[in-house]
Amino acid sequence: MTTVTVTHRTQYRYSTPVEFGEHRFMFRPRDSHDLRLLETKLVLSPPAKVRWLHDAFGNSIATAQFSANAQELDVTSSFRAKHYPLPPQDIVIEPYAERYPFSYSADEIADLGRTAERHYQDPEHLVDLWARQFVDRDPERRSLNILEAMMHDIHDHFSYSRRDEMGTQDPMRTLASRGGSCRDYALLMMEAARSLGFAARFVSGYLYDGDLIAHGRRVVGGGETHAWVGIYLPGAGWLEFDPTNALVGGQNLIRVAVARDPSRALPLTGTFTGPPNAFMGMNVSVEIVAEPDAPGGV
Repeated sequence: MTTVTVTHRTQYRYSTPVEFGEHRFMFRPRDSHDLRLLETKLVLSPPAKVRWLHDAFGNSIATAQFSANAQELDVTSSFRAKHYPLPPQDIVIEPYAERYPFSYSADEIADLGRTAERHYQDPEHLVDLWARQFVDRDPERRSLNILEAMMHDIHDHFSYSRRDEMGTQDPMRTLASRGGSCRDYALLMMEAARSLGFAARFVSGYLYDGDLIAHGRRVVGGGETHAWVGIYLPGAGWLEFDPTNALVGGQNLIRVAVARDPSRALPLTGTFTGPPNAFMGMNVSVEIVAEPDAPGGV
């Protein structure tokens, strides 16, 4: 168990005061058995009227209506939470789903819906063929082993690159180039898992490592927003796989938003009205402090 404090600040700069349209924020995690929120705060400059809601996936969303023009928009979200990640050795899968292939129950597939469907065109079945190799390599065809092998292949044989531009690469491009950002890796693994019949969803949040942060170092993707994939395995539920860092079960991962596609899990979106070329740039900083709890803490 670890107490994690996350401060996420985004600053937009303009050459002249501009009018802000509605902005939408996805910064706040949800309370769950593996994450207990202790404190949250959202500070906006200029001030705005904030409304909270849950989207179709149950994510916590804040929308802001601004009444004043400004030359800078400053959004600072912070929260403090206790994290109870699932140790990989505690993963339990229903016996009928331990080996591939298996079928979800009628009740489950009705609720899993489009998370079990492909979302991107693959006319030459390149993602299909890439995914199938992990099935063929495992003589026992264990579901968890297949997914872990897929995750490790991305981690071991793809080149990570941090991209600041909006959007996510098409999975075929990530596969062809053997490189991309964390969200590109997550999308490729999602589509590959779906091609094998697994239900998969995109997860956005934060990555931390207590030991490395304490020594002023980071793991790949740390100190910024991060993305990975959740795959539904009966018995284990939505099990998290991070192909960027080869992590399974949510260890060091703070889940904020889940969606069937990356476009539905953007941390911050909004508009402004002003002169052409008014936008001068933006800065994003994420500070993560991880404090291991003393033995016996709750």
